[in-house]
Amino acid sequence: MSQLVFVGTSDAFGAGGRRQSAIWLRAPGGGVLIDCGTTTASGMNELGIARDELDLILISHFHGDHFAGIPQLLLAALYEDRRTRELRIAGPRGIEARVHALAQAMGYSLSEREWSFPLRFQELPTGRETEVGPVRVQSFETLHQRETEPHGLVISTAAERIAYSGDTGWFDDLPNRVGDADLFICECTYRSEGFGLHLSHERLAAHRDEFDCGRLLLTHLGHAMHSVRQKLDFDVADDGLVIDL
Repeated sequence: MSQLVFVGTSDAFGAGGRRQSAIWLRAPGGGVLIDCGTTTASGMNELGIARDELDLILISHFHGDHFAGIPQLLLAALYEDRRTRELRIAGPRGIEARVHALAQAMGYSLSEREWSFPLRFQELPTGRETEVGPVRVQSFETLHQRETEPHGLVISTAAERIAYSGDTGWFDDLPNRVGDADLFICECTYRSEGFGLHLSHERLAAHRDEFDCGRLLLTHLGHAMHSVRQKLDFDVADDGLVIDL
């Protein structure tokens, strides 16, 4: 059995006082962090999640609210935890260069340090399943700003399949990409249709019957969505929500 802990469930602007995107997956083979927004380190600390449980960081795309927490997490693993076990970071094309450039821009260069643990980067090809540390992952392109290399993820453990939209607007092949996943964690930034590069509750409700997944759970809520989250047609993830799969 696997367990999910929602570390952060807000949009990029922290709507409703929530943390930015991050989901912790305790899989039979190890610990996986799905996205790592700026607020991830403090969220993990508040929820009692030890960094040393972590085996793999999966990144959906290169917006700060989804990957900008990586440098601090790596430095904490090095200097606070004295980590010795390998840590993998996997994501879209250019993942290694993007993380290094981010760290350099933040004043935390990674290239000039002596690492106490192996740090491995892996690009996730679209269209085929790839074994990455404790899970198997298939990535698919989504409808978002192209320069951020936006991808959704379908993550398979020994017994479950979890689909994650990353950031995306609606595209007609989305239900097929999600398939018959046991759980689909879907971004829903807006209540009504507007900005085409994020999903809305209105759009998802209109296409609900096209999905063949087990449970559909909303995350990445904007201000309007947060304010009505108790009145929606879908289940909603709050920071700190724990789901046993």
